[in-house]
Amino acid sequence: MDTEITLVVDGVEHRVTVDTRTTVLDALRERLGITGPKKGCDHGQCGACTLLLDDRRVNSCLMLAVAYDGANLRTADGLTDGDLHPVQRSFIEHDAFQCGYCTPGQVVSAVGMLHEMREGEPSAVTADGAELADEVRERMSGNLCRCGAYANMVPAIVEVVQR
Repeated sequence: MDTEITLVVDGVEHRVTVDTRTTVLDALRERLGITGPKKGCDHGQCGACTLLLDDRRVNSCLMLAVAYDGANLRTADGLTDGDLHPVQRSFIEHDAFQCGYCTPGQVVSAVGMLHEMREGEPSAVTADGAELADEVRERMSGNLCRCGAYANMVPAIVEVVQR
């Protein structure tokens, strides 16, 4: 069964007809041609499809599009109006990507993580008085990288946190 929904992606409103079983990720990629969010595992385990929904990190491969009619979503492409977001700039400065496949999801997740930290939301290691790098590693643990660029991602994110 098909239904028409509206998704606001990076500030642009899109009307799209989807099968009621279509995920937000598939609606973005297959119906709207928005290819920043990637299909990695398609099970919510890798984070390649991470988007921001009201500044919260979400795995778009797990979200049925019909449940998010009218939702305001942000991808890595919609993080700024012109200049790079500080996380994007820091990823470039620290060479925090290799093949680039996971990069949009990593960047979006880092931006969402920074919002969580500013809001005072704890992680599993916060109460332990973890070092900032360990805090970042824990908070970013839902985003996987096939190339192993973590060694550069963590310092890139830490630098943005410390600004």
